[in-house]
Amino acid sequence: MEVRVALAQVAPHLGEVAANLEMAAERARAAAAEGADLVVFPELALTGYLLSDLVPEVAMPASDPRLAAVSRETPGILVAIGFVEETAEHRYANTAALLRDGELVGLHRKVYQPTYGMFDEGRFTRPGDRIRTTEVGEPLGRVGISICEDFWHPSLPLLQAQDGAALLINLAAGPARAPGSAAGLAAIAGWHKMQETYALLGTVAVAFCNRVGNEEGLTFWGGSRLIGPGGGVLAEAPLYEEALVVGSFDTDDLRMQRYQLPILADERLELTRRELDRIIADRAGLEAPAEAAAEG
Repeated sequence: MEVRVALAQVAPHLGEVAANLEMAAERARAAAAEGADLVVFPELALTGYLLSDLVPEVAMPASDPRLAAVSRETPGILVAIGFVEETAEHRYANTAALLRDGELVGLHRKVYQPTYGMFDEGRFTRPGDRIRTTEVGEPLGRVGISICEDFWHPSLPLLQAQDGAALLINLAAGPARAPGSAAGLAAIAGWHKMQETYALLGTVAVAFCNRVGNEEGLTFWGGSRLIGPGGGVLAEAPLYEEALVVGSFDTDDLRMQRYQLPILADERLELTRRELDRIIADRAGLEAPAEAAAEG
C-alpha cells in the first residue's frame, strides 16, 4: 500500500509558540490537501532552537491541549512535531510528539544532546532514556522517531529497525557550517550518506525533516528528504527555503526489499548483546560476564 509523507520544512519563530502553532496547523491542512498520511515537522518546530533561558517559558506538558489541536483539523493524518516538553517532575526535554485526531499516540525525548562546538543543549534540557517504536496501524505498523543528533548514533536506528519500524522519522534543526562553502556542502553530504545507509541497512524508509531560517547568526539548511527502503531518494526539499514536499513509498516494496535482502532478520542480536556486555564491563572495570569470561 502507498504511504504518502509530507515534509513541512519551516522556519519557526523563536519563542513564539502561538505563532508556531498557527503555522503548524496551516501546514498540516496543506499536507492533508495533498493527500498525505503523515506530515513531519522539524525539531522544536513549536518554539525555535536557540532558546537558552526561554525554555521554561515555552515548555508545555505532552498533555497540553494546544499540542493535540495541531492534528485535530486533519482527521486520520499522523503529525510528527517537535516541542519543549515539561515533564511531571518539572524537567525539560527536547521532545517529538506523534499525534492523530487530537490524540497523542507517540513520544520521543531526544537521547543524544550535542553539547560541544556551537551546540549547548545539555545546559537547558535533559536527555531521554528510551529508544522505542510506536504502533500506528496499517499499512505502516510501527514507526521509530528520533531527533537530529540521535541519528548520528547508529545504535538508535538499529534498535528501532529491530523493534519493527517500517519508517524512521528524524526531526532536525541542523545548522549549516559556513553556508555555501565546501565545508558546508560536505556536512550536508554526510547527512545524506547517513540517511541512505540507514535505509539500506535497516530496509526501512526514512523521513528526514530539517528546519530553515536564521537564529542569532545560525542558518539552518533544510534539505528535507524521504528515502525509500532501498536507499533511493523519493522526495527532496530545497536548501535554505521553506517548502512543503510530498513523496510516497509502497509497503509492498519494503516487504520485497526485506525478502531479497534479509539482513535485518539475519542480525545476531544475542551475539551483539554478549559482546556489548563484555565491552561495558571492561570499560567500567567490572568482572566480565560469565559467558564472555569462559570464552576468554
